[in-house]
Amino acid sequence: MEDTLVYNYSGASSLAKRGVLEELFLAKYSEIHKNTDVPCFFWGNVGQPFILARCLITLSNIVKSSFNLSPFQMVLLKDPIVTAGNEKLRFEGFSHCAGVYARVDVMPDGLEGEFLENGTTNVDFNQPMITALGSIRPNEKIMLSVGEKEVGLYKEEEKIIERKVPLPVKWIKGLGTVQVYLSESEKRYTFNKIQTQQLFRGMPKGVVKSDYYLIVRGNKPVFSPVKSADSVSIGGLHRLRLLEPLLPYIDNMQVFPHADMQSITWQLYMGNIRFTFSLSRECWRGFSGEGALLGSIISDVSDEWIDAVDKYAYANQSFNPSRLALEDNINFDKAENITGRLAAMGLLGYDLEDKEFFYRRLPFKLNRIIGLNPRLKNAEKLIESGKVEILNNKKERTEARVVGTGVHHTVIIEEEKERCTCEWFSKYQGERGPCKHVLAVKKLVHI
Repeated sequence: MEDTLVYNYSGASSLAKRGVLEELFLAKYSEIHKNTDVPCFFWGNVGQPFILARCLITLSNIVKSSFNLSPFQMVLLKDPIVTAGNEKLRFEGFSHCAGVYARVDVMPDGLEGEFLENGTTNVDFNQPMITALGSIRPNEKIMLSVGEKEVGLYKEEEKIIERKVPLPVKWIKGLGTVQVYLSESEKRYTFNKIQTQQLFRGMPKGVVKSDYYLIVRGNKPVFSPVKSADSVSIGGLHRLRLLEPLLPYIDNMQVFPHADMQSITWQLYMGNIRFTFSLSRECWRGFSGEGALLGSIISDVSDEWIDAVDKYAYANQSFNPSRLALEDNINFDKAENITGRLAAMGLLGYDLEDKEFFYRRLPFKLNRIIGLNPRLKNAEKLIESGKVEILNNKKERTEARVVGTGVHHTVIIEEEKERCTCEWFSKYQGERGPCKHVLAVKKLVHI
């Protein structure tokens, strides 16, 4: 049975009229944030309140959507998280099925106010507040606070608002995995506003069950059911309709496919606000089950290293694995391993524009997060029970036999190639990360 999260908000998020200003107050709560001396992350004016309101409404719609769950499987709304750091605000969330990831980034020149503290927190996204955002008009003045600037400022909301929700395991796992996919994605296309709107107008109606491909003919981007040499694969194309409400306001859109087409990311630019939207490879595949981080977290990294890098990343509010390797004279594999561990622990996000990770500590206890990789735990059980036999271990080739349920599996690892005779590997061919047998062998021989 899933654990339960209890969000204890000091009040409900609200949009209220205070004098000549509209004030958007976002109630925050974190399991790990204990610094009550600074109960507010940011307090100040927003440069593009109308656009921000539209982006937050879209983020709310994404958080409430699902593309592979029945209505009976839908659970209570998971509140998005907000990260304040490097003079930026970042709002993140997932669809219920964890196959759609979205982030709203408000750049420094879009904010005029005080960053009182860096950090990441859940924020209350209640329906009345979201509905009120729809009333914001262009050129209105909006003051935003993430948390209470002063204890007692909102004393009319004395009552603690408690919301119990199932622990969002898919969210927590997906928030690590998607950052790795983003870091492995490269910009392929930039489309202006007209090109983008034409592209979306040509989207097929209804639920799209087969793959579509993004191609450019002349100067015109189109979605085609036919694959071509330079096309970008898109599974579950209809999920893109979640972006349609934002299209009238964009300056341009950029497309970032993953190196192995395991995801595709669409980034909308609207003045000093960016909206990042990532789709998993297919509708039924959430980012939470992809196993992208497993290869990075096989090798143990000491707690001292993790703690030191955590402090380094927090102090700098960014993290570059290559810079870490060069400055601290460690090999790139170890730097990548540390990066994978930090991402798996919810300590890193990735910025496509800056091409580097940014620091954000998920507002969940670390002991919840570390135990969320069942394949890795199963691999460790195989080793502990003596079910892994190394037959050959040379630099260029490792061969092993692993005891399964009524069968022996053969694992062969040659340079960058891995093979296993199990059903999981036969089905996915490594596209969803290594199977538990390959993980066990790699961990045992420290590959």
